[in-house]
Amino acid sequence: MKILNPKFLVLLAIAALIAAFSIFDLGQYLTLDYLKQQQADFDRLYQQQRLTMLAAYALLYILVTALSLPGATIMTLAGGALFGLWTALLVVSFASSIGATLAFLVSRLLLRDWVQNRFGDKLASINQGIEKEGAFYLFSLRLVPIFPFFVINLAMGLTPLKAGLFYSVSQLGMLPGTIVYINAGTQLGQLDSAAGILSLPMILSFAMLGIFPLVAKKILGIIKARKVYAGHTRPQCFDYNLVVLGAGSAGLVSALIGSAVKAKVALIEKEKMGGDCLNTGCVPSKALIRSAKMLSYAKRAKEFGFKSSTVEFDFAEVMERVQRIIAKVEPHDSAARFEGLGVEVIQGSAMIRDPWTIEVNGRRLTTRNIIVSTGARPFVPPIKGLEAVDYLTSDNIWQLRELPERLIVLGGGPIGSEMTQAFARLGSRVTQVEMAKRMMVREDPEVGDYIRQKFEAEGIQVLTGHAAKEVVRRADKNLLCCEHNGAQVEIEFDRILIAVGRRANVEGFGLQELGVEIGPGGTLSADPFLRTNYPNILCAGDVTGPYQFTHTAGHQAWYAVINALFGAFKSFKVDYRVVPWCTFTDAEVARVGLSETEATEQKIPYEVTRYGLDDLDRAIADSEDHGWVKVLTKPGKDKILGVTIVGPHAGDLLAEFVLAMKYNLGLNKILGTIHTYPTLAEMNKMAAGQWKKNHIPENLLIWVERYLRWLRGVR
Repeated sequence: MKILNPKFLVLLAIAALIAAFSIFDLGQYLTLDYLKQQQADFDRLYQQQRLTMLAAYALLYILVTALSLPGATIMTLAGGALFGLWTALLVVSFASSIGATLAFLVSRLLLRDWVQNRFGDKLASINQGIEKEGAFYLFSLRLVPIFPFFVINLAMGLTPLKAGLFYSVSQLGMLPGTIVYINAGTQLGQLDSAAGILSLPMILSFAMLGIFPLVAKKILGIIKARKVYAGHTRPQCFDYNLVVLGAGSAGLVSALIGSAVKAKVALIEKEKMGGDCLNTGCVPSKALIRSAKMLSYAKRAKEFGFKSSTVEFDFAEVMERVQRIIAKVEPHDSAARFEGLGVEVIQGSAMIRDPWTIEVNGRRLTTRNIIVSTGARPFVPPIKGLEAVDYLTSDNIWQLRELPERLIVLGGGPIGSEMTQAFARLGSRVTQVEMAKRMMVREDPEVGDYIRQKFEAEGIQVLTGHAAKEVVRRADKNLLCCEHNGAQVEIEFDRILIAVGRRANVEGFGLQELGVEIGPGGTLSADPFLRTNYPNILCAGDVTGPYQFTHTAGHQAWYAVINALFGAFKSFKVDYRVVPWCTFTDAEVARVGLSETEATEQKIPYEVTRYGLDDLDRAIADSEDHGWVKVLTKPGKDKILGVTIVGPHAGDLLAEFVLAMKYNLGLNKILGTIHTYPTLAEMNKMAAGQWKKNHIPENLLIWVERYLRWLRGVR
């Protein structure tokens, strides 16, 4: 025999009870007038059968609140009138919490899965907040009488809040309001109507209840801050509003914004202005990639109608060009420029002495706020024997003036992949070694497979699933020993580049001594407002993550500065909803939002629309007709969940989708936008058109066809 679905049975029972309430007009018994008329009879019955009356009252109260029926307020008043303050308070406090919890559980059983599956992306931040501070949120709502209790019960049932916690917090949070209502109920005989409960004294008391959670939270914040700052003496006055440590992307933007709002700002940098991006990261790598691409075009001469093409070059001159590019960009990040904007730039090593004092070059600077933006450095894994060779990282590779004949690149992520292809095109015999089973693990498998095929077509040896174990020198040869499927593999090399990730710079300037919390991944722990456990010490950029990109560092800087300078009035959580990135291999790989892998892992329903560049006129004309655009949307809708572009100029072309996702524009808006012909940007419109084609209303078209035939007089 087939067992009925529990959800259906619960829904059927609720429907039957609500229908009975309506059909038999039971609501008439839950009015103030009825209770006043029957008060004498109720009093007499209560004197005769106290326990029975209390039990019946409690069960009815639970039923009314569990079904979210109107009348709980009147029943609370009646409880005070019938049983007195303390007896009614005992019964109502438990009955209301039990009924509320039953309503909470019913909402969870019937609706939570559907709501979370349909609106999971929008509710992600709410779910996270509930998991972290759900008890406080619920307590605050219970104390504010303008929020209907039944709405709170049903809404909380849709969240991850635990039922036990919901009950206990509700028991406590509803108690003050219950006391007020029951106390009013004890004077039921003197009230002419329910409007009396809204007298000025009552409203003022409720207003105080509403303010209480805010005051309580503020007091808790003060207590927490006092505990953190215990043992430190706060200066009476400060030299600066803001001192920024580190002049990379996050630090420069922080100093710029602080100065723009007329704060007194000091920017301290111990090495070079511009940080990694200018000196060892984005700028030099893209300059080198550009030079290498010119050589790749020469090798493809026949594709463009030329019989042959050769390019003579000196590797040292190529690397000198990289330095010239850095020098050309350098004025944008120079000390002179920022001093001209009102920032005091200090060259030296800083040491944080206390939450408000920084020592640099023998000076002691006092500041109300500190922003730590000290960036990150290449992570060097503990490989036996590695220290015996002159290994390269993204920091020192720019000092090379002699092209390595045999180069190992350890790492299959963005940095490793970009340098692998660039040096291979410049003439090195490159072997890329990746411990994972595929390269570019942050992207969908098809992306890593495609780039691997491109690399191997260019003569690069790509070894995935190879774990580097040891570097040895044997018979004047450098060998990297790896483990692959249980066997040892030896790879000969002249130079080795370590590109397996980056580690935050959190040591050596007083953070540990002060007790600033460091997260499990080695980055600074920060709340959603970028505050460390010391509220006046904030952080931005690679030192805190979660994204180690130049553009996200600048994005975080705005929040860090505004929260530091104006957090007493309003604080802003960092918005990570739309974060794009790009790996500048050839083809480029750019993404924003979800990948298919992530959507599947997070159980987010999606549809895939794919458009291949082999169909695009401009790509064909440029002999760059390879790659694709892949768009993830909500099933049946044009709302964009994520986009991956693989192809030429993917990083530039992604911007349209970033804008669309930021401002909630769907594919229909992109399809309705004129794109210049012939351009690569048309691929975005073509992808939108492909989505539209996949969602043609076939049934409607049948009727349209009949109508058009009728217009032609065809029957």
